[in-house]
Amino acid sequence: MVITHHGGQCFKVTFGDLTLAFDPISRKGTLPAVKFGADIALVSRNHPDMNGLEEVTYGDTVPFAITGPGEYEHSGVTVRGFLSHSKYGLKKGEEEALNTVYAVNLEDMTLVHLGALSDKELSKEAREGMGEIDVLFVPVGDEGVLKASDAHELAVSLEPKIIVPMHWSGMGAPKSLEAFLKEEGGAAEKVDKLTLKKKDLVGRDGSIIVLTA
Repeated sequence: MVITHHGGQCFKVTFGDLTLAFDPISRKGTLPAVKFGADIALVSRNHPDMNGLEEVTYGDTVPFAITGPGEYEHSGVTVRGFLSHSKYGLKKGEEEALNTVYAVNLEDMTLVHLGALSDKELSKEAREGMGEIDVLFVPVGDEGVLKASDAHELAVSLEPKIIVPMHWSGMGAPKSLEAFLKEEGGAAEKVDKLTLKKKDLVGRDGSIIVLTA
């Protein structure tokens, strides 16, 4: 599996002949739109910065779209979506918006993408339904999502093998990534892509990996 970061909360995951997209950025977003095809696309928050399904439609390939809580299966990939909340990009008069936390099982690994989460705690259903987490994508940018200290506390409590901070590239409060890393003591590995196999997770215990966009 190869994971690359495309700004904001958007990640591309390739494994074999399949491509998965988390929170693809649309042409109406505040960040540059993504330009790649995906077989499966997951949208955590119905906002232009995260709902660009058309941008990951390539030729005759239309992605299998997952846009809310529930259980899904496609091409051997199983997904569970859990209801949560976000305060990112609210319209006038809104106090919060729906957000979906996704747990994705593929290649004998579990990826959890928290989306534009503003809740400091996850529901009991979500915590129990995720199982053991191999890679956790956590928003750290404040401004409608978790601030650095809350993001770190929640991430550590979920006990993932690898933590990937998001919502700091192109969005989020200034120096939010630095603030998150400071919570951890500043230790992090920075890479332009993350290539993973199950065996690579042996010995990992909350390792922070920053994927540059």
